Amino acid sequence: MGTDAVATMPDRTCDLLVGPDDDGARLDAFIASCAGMPSRSACARLIDGGAVTINATAASGKSERVMLGDRIRVTLPEPEPEPGALRPNPDIPLDVRYEDEYLLVLSKQAGLVCHPSAGHVDDTLANALVAHCGSGRLGTLQGEDRPGIVHRLDMDTSGLLVAAKDDDTQRALQDLIRLRALDRRYIALVHGYVASDEGTVTTGIARSRRDRLRMAVSDDPRAREAITTLRVLERFEAGRFDEGFSLVECRLYTGRTHQIRVHMRHINHACVGDQLYGRGDARANRGLRRQFLHSWRMRFDHPVTGERVECQDTLPADLLAILDGIAHASMGRTAAGERICPLLGA
Repeated sequence: MGTDAVATMPDRTCDLLVGPDDDGARLDAFIASCAGMPSRSACARLIDGGAVTINATAASGKSERVMLGDRIRVTLPEPEPEPGALRPNPDIPLDVRYEDEYLLVLSKQAGLVCHPSAGHVDDTLANALVAHCGSGRLGTLQGEDRPGIVHRLDMDTSGLLVAAKDDDTQRALQDLIRLRALDRRYIALVHGYVASDEGTVTTGIARSRRDRLRMAVSDDPRAREAITTLRVLERFEAGRFDEGFSLVECRLYTGRTHQIRVHMRHINHACVGDQLYGRGDARANRGLRRQFLHSWRMRFDHPVTGERVECQDTLPADLLAILDGIAHASMGRTAAGERICPLLGA
């Protein structure tokens, strides 16, 4: 049964074509024999509920016989999430920049939490990924509450990140990060004049003993190594209420929690707008209420196909507005800035 049926499934509506092998079959049996359909009893309930048409006419009952060439349309209800599984949230927009059957790269908006936590149950990136990919179609190595998550961005950090659709791909992508073969570049506007055009910050990072919400540079043996390189793109003169700014590109060689934000504070150049590690002075932050930090470029070799995947993302409007507001104070761009700033929309 069902060997010649053809099904397409846009928006949970399935169109089935009756082939020669199914000529004369009962309607409920025919539907149940098609790929992707529920059990025969469930199909009977769909028929009784008016969710099935034959040639655009409502089916009369489950025992109705189908004929060669009949076009059957079945409207399936959205599947209920399994107990303990994340509830899909299709209302969260996803800005997908690359996608295939194994992984996707997307641009996360500021204000979106990556996975459920206190105060965020079904309004996270993970919920949006479940809605986009389907329950059970994401890697689960990070746990059932973090489907597809390979690495995270802080809630108020925007930009590119990668998610995996199965455990093998997720494991391979995590290995790329461990091997420092997944190239992640961030743009940050920091306070003050960064004197050297290029530099590297290498420290240990551990959770702060004074404030459990913060991470801190630490020489504790249990601290984890963190390496960030940076290069200056543009510098801005000091104004009446600030000490000037530097626009920098940071590259992560490790992926510690809040790494760039902690390292920028450590070298006395906190990210503009950073409410946790920066300054509370709204004037010095140019009114920005979230850290000026954006994941702008990602590059890696696809762990399954071997192709080079490279995505770039311009700065969002709120960060571009900050740069526009200080453009008059520019001291000029470095050679790296001349190449990169136009790609940011700046």
